Amino acid sequence: MEVQVARIGKPHGIKGEVTVQLFTDAPEDRFVPEAIFRVEGAAVPELTVVNARWNKDILIVAFAQIADRNQAETLRGAQLFTESAPADTDDDAWYEHELVGLDARVDGVTVGKVTGLRTLAVQDLLVVELASGHEALVPFVGSIVPVVDPDGGYVGIVPPPGLFDLNLPGSNQAPDDGDGEGPL
Repeated sequence: MEVQVARIGKPHGIKGEVTVQLFTDAPEDRFVPEAIFRVEGAAVPELTVVNARWNKDILIVAFAQIADRNQAETLRGAQLFTESAPADTDDDAWYEHELVGLDARVDGVTVGKVTGLRTLAVQDLLVVELASGHEALVPFVGSIVPVVDPDGGYVGIVPPPGLFDLNLPGSNQAPDDGDGEGPL
């Protein structure tokens, strides 16, 4: 199965290197010399890795087909795809396309739909569009999302108090103490 592993960002330097936004937990395994990626959103159909290095927490990649900054600029926003390896079948590993569209259920009751997965350094977040039309970011950890059942079409969520109230209009305002003069 083919999976998106990165989106190309801005050029880095003058030799054609680019930054990449990662959608993989194993960049050190994916971005190795001679790795080939299928490309969407750019004029080149595929790119071959020459070198990949870290600059703080940003991965910088050089591709064989890109010689200078001007060529690198044409790649901005392009998506990189590759075949998933058999080792990627970990029971606790999920790709965004496997989760998007699943019902989000609390105690068996559908409260919304999964619309995305944000992969962050600290933890992943499920993006859930609630029935009210508001978006909730749900920490994708076993204690809060103990059930992921793509065949059943849902994820089971055990939300901590107030999780679905975050991001609601007015939820970021200071409380009023009742004296008629506004926030505390």
